Amino acid sequence: MKSRYKEFLIRDWHEDDRASVIAVISSVLAEYGLQWEPEGADMDAIEVEKYYRQVGGEFWIVEYFHQLVGTAAYHPTSRGENAVEIRKMYLLPAVRRQGLGTFLLKELESEIASRNFQQIWVETATVLKEAVKLYESNGYQPATGVETPRCDRLYVKYLAAHGQHL
Repeated sequence: MKSRYKEFLIRDWHEDDRASVIAVISSVLAEYGLQWEPEGADMDAIEVEKYYRQVGGEFWIVEYFHQLVGTAAYHPTSRGENAVEIRKMYLLPAVRRQGLGTFLLKELESEIASRNFQQIWVETATVLKEAVKLYESNGYQPATGVETPRCDRLYVKYLAAHGQHL
């Protein structure tokens, strides 16, 4: 995956991104009073190969002039039928409110649809107000069954029939 949005480069995760990914995600979590959980909910950000690459998912990096400023990822899940879960969609404060979150979500959805998945699930927390607004304004419906302790919201989006774009 390689695309651009304004001055931002969206690319696939590389092994040497690991420390920067951890820094970005833990920083955004702390901003909202949430804990970085390397032994729990955030293990996947440390072991990207195991949780994304080896199971048919993707983990993307957002760069702004060679600085890592965000992440976005998805992987197959058994939560639904022929489903994926969007995870680790975080942007540093300096790059928010420029349409980047919406662009990333649409890019994820397009890639997911092109792989013929039928459902997209996402967990988030009420305190992540921008994320809640993003998902709700893009057709994600509230669901039940939150599995991550720091999250209190679960959403699902059902994709159009095979071959159709969102």
